[in-house]
Amino acid sequence: MSNAVDRVQAPFGTRELAIAATEEVGPYRVFSCMDPGGPAPSAGQFYMLSSVARWGGGSDERPYLPRAISVLAAGDGQLSFVVEAVGPGTERLAELAEGDWLRVLGPLGKGFTAPPSGARALLCGGGIGVAPLAILQQELLASGCDVAALLGFRDRGHAAGAEFLEGAQVATDDGSVGHSGLVTELLLAELDRDAAAVIYSCGPPQMLDAVRAISVASGVPAQLALEAPMACGYGACYGCVVKSADGSYRRSCVDGPVINADELAADWLEGTPKDGH
Repeated sequence: MSNAVDRVQAPFGTRELAIAATEEVGPYRVFSCMDPGGPAPSAGQFYMLSSVARWGGGSDERPYLPRAISVLAAGDGQLSFVVEAVGPGTERLAELAEGDWLRVLGPLGKGFTAPPSGARALLCGGGIGVAPLAILQQELLASGCDVAALLGFRDRGHAAGAEFLEGAQVATDDGSVGHSGLVTELLLAELDRDAAAVIYSCGPPQMLDAVRAISVASGVPAQLALEAPMACGYGACYGCVVKSADGSYRRSCVDGPVINADELAADWLEGTPKDGH
């Protein structure tokens, strides 16, 4: 069972926040809002987001489920999120403009844990999964930690997401930017140079599974922020469960989304729901 004291706690119920600013970054949409009454989230936590207006589809505008979105940045009472329009929910969120209203529930879930003193942090992300790594990098750099960022994207357009982090090494599937190949190849090269590190990863499930396998084989600890579709965000629906190494099941929303690599079953991906954002 998850421990309620090991995370920043969300205020009870949802709250409505005005969009203060938006920005286009390649295919991604960044939007920021002021949340003076909410607690500062930890890196790796997420919020359940929906628009106050027009949150639904079809002739009767049947409401969508809120979307689980990781925090990109936080500070001075402001929250920033990044989305890519890949489905009806994220398309609606990507339409939000300055002055529109956002309904939020959060922060939710377990975030990342800082590495031991003196250990290097390897941030390995893919696609929209760079978001929680961006806020994590800022936290780690502020603490004086040695950080390397390794990011993978499908092509040059999506590689614009690398600007969310400082000094990132980039890999693209089509070779249009940086290393031609998988971001896990960059990770293996970093581990060959110095294996005294902790891996932090977020991205598509197949990428996370590859990072999990690298962690288990090398003995280098890894914390994985799972990207899973969530219906509620607080553990009631059991729609985001993943299989653990001990054969039990964990809810990504409350037992995660950050879970240690060695705590996941080798076949944890089997039966994992596909993202329907």
